Amino acid sequence: MSQPSRNGRAPSVKDVAKAAGVSLGTVSNVLNRPAVVSTITRERVERAMADLGFVRNESARQLRAGTSRALAYVMLDGGNPFFHDVAEGIETAAEAADLSLFVCNSNGRPEREAKHIDRLIQQRVQGILITPADPDAAHLEEIARRGIPFVMVDRFSSSGGHCSVAVDDVLGGRIAVEHLIDRGHQRVAFVGGPASIGQVRERLQGARAVWAEFGLPEEDLIHVPTEALTVNEGRSAGERLAGLPSRRRPTAAFCANDLLALGLLQHAVTAGLRVPDDLAIVGFDDIDFAAAAAVPLTSVRQPRQELGRTAARLVLDEATNPEHIHEQATFVPALVARASTVRRS
Repeated sequence: MSQPSRNGRAPSVKDVAKAAGVSLGTVSNVLNRPAVVSTITRERVERAMADLGFVRNESARQLRAGTSRALAYVMLDGGNPFFHDVAEGIETAAEAADLSLFVCNSNGRPEREAKHIDRLIQQRVQGILITPADPDAAHLEEIARRGIPFVMVDRFSSSGGHCSVAVDDVLGGRIAVEHLIDRGHQRVAFVGGPASIGQVRERLQGARAVWAEFGLPEEDLIHVPTEALTVNEGRSAGERLAGLPSRRRPTAAFCANDLLALGLLQHAVTAGLRVPDDLAIVGFDDIDFAAAAAVPLTSVRQPRQELGRTAARLVLDEATNPEHIHEQATFVPALVARASTVRRS
């Protein structure tokens, strides 16, 4: 942190130039183009900076340059470890590019998301990465209109007018339910909602498609909607399933994410059910808590950090490459089978 000079102000470039006995232009070169300054002169200027406690005014430099040395990620749900893992991947790529990362949480609220975007535009960040509550929201187009590169994360771009990175959620739903069918289950619950979330719709779509392909009765794939993708909603879904008549009660459940699955698992264990003998459970995302659960959770794995790294690569390419072409990157999910569906021998 800069030390105030005797008159109460922080040391300036002029102070450094005077202390080092060089011109203002030489100090500017040391700060911005050190390779053009001789080693002896550069060391003298750096020593003067250290003696004075000088720190460059990064805000002023960014204002002159028109952009900051930062990216920003607006995550959908700060309470979901999935998005923190994505943010970690973005941060890894940002640090490699010598950039900082601002992380904001919309908490699934479009109006809060719009306010974050407005502030980030004012901060002149180099690029914005966002998992939007609504991929078609008008305020997303404002980012592009202002000339700021942006990438949709964990969402597909329907227009192709910007980059996106996402996992094939339909395929994820298919492999989850196919796994349960292969384990002999013929009455399965799909736990997830609200339907306004695209991933929920697509995972259910995949589940229904494979169910029909196996010729199983449509009514035996039971949709249990939830108001959110949280542990509490998973527990609530467990209570509703327990209240079904025994002839309608499913022997397995595919949950739209791991938090729901962990809540359902908590309810099952508390109710004295044996997992997977009485109820097999599959989650989605494969967050770290999935493997660490009391009964390790079978889950459909998304490459969370790779999603973040790829998104950052795309937004940086758009920011620096005049030949940039928008890309819709799609990742393939994979099932990780654990004790919540596979009986121990």
